[in-house]
Amino acid sequence: MSDDPKSGLLGQIKDKLISSKEKTAEQGRHLTGMPDAERADRLPPGQHRVDKWPVLDLGIQPDVPKESWELTIDGAVENPVTWDWSTFMDQPQISHVSDIHCVTTWSRYDNRWDGVAGTHLLDLVKPKADAKHLIFHSYDGYTTNVRLEMFQDADVLLAHSWEGAPLTREHGAPVRVIIPKWYFWKSAKWIKRIEFSAIDQPGFWEVRGYNNDGDPWKEDRYSM
Repeated sequence: MSDDPKSGLLGQIKDKLISSKEKTAEQGRHLTGMPDAERADRLPPGQHRVDKWPVLDLGIQPDVPKESWELTIDGAVENPVTWDWSTFMDQPQISHVSDIHCVTTWSRYDNRWDGVAGTHLLDLVKPKADAKHLIFHSYDGYTTNVRLEMFQDADVLLAHSWEGAPLTREHGAPVRVIIPKWYFWKSAKWIKRIEFSAIDQPGFWEVRGYNNDGDPWKEDRYSM
């Protein structure tokens, strides 16, 4: 294994992109200062609606064939599992429609997802009593964290399809996480591991100035 820090996937990340987002967090850009929005209004404060689905990533888009894809769910669980593609597709499948709210201020309504419910995963692996957090690990080296209660919502799923067609590579194929009530950086693409933990482990953007929760209705964009 090379000792060169620029080798491997993370070495390919666009340093300029990361620096720009860190500066955005430091300066608190996009914050409106509005009071808590009424949730009857579908658009959170500071957001604007789009029809297309923008592509955002760390500068690389891993190509993960279904034949070699695996998802490991482990850590503070009673029943750790590893799914290959066939096993994943053998799980109960659901469809769900939800909105996307990106921290970069765009929102897209009525996205139809197909995949495996987060609640099914929880029932299967049985988190231990001290499990309070989940850490998502992706094939591009990305990580992000959520509290267990954030993953327990009925609209959370591991999605393999969007609008009736398989996810494309740029949007996280073959499988990505969907947690629609929170800013979309929490919905990790190219998922390869879900780690349950008693200890919080802030992820890639969370240690670079972004909020640890990311509630769009509270404008939890940054850690300031």
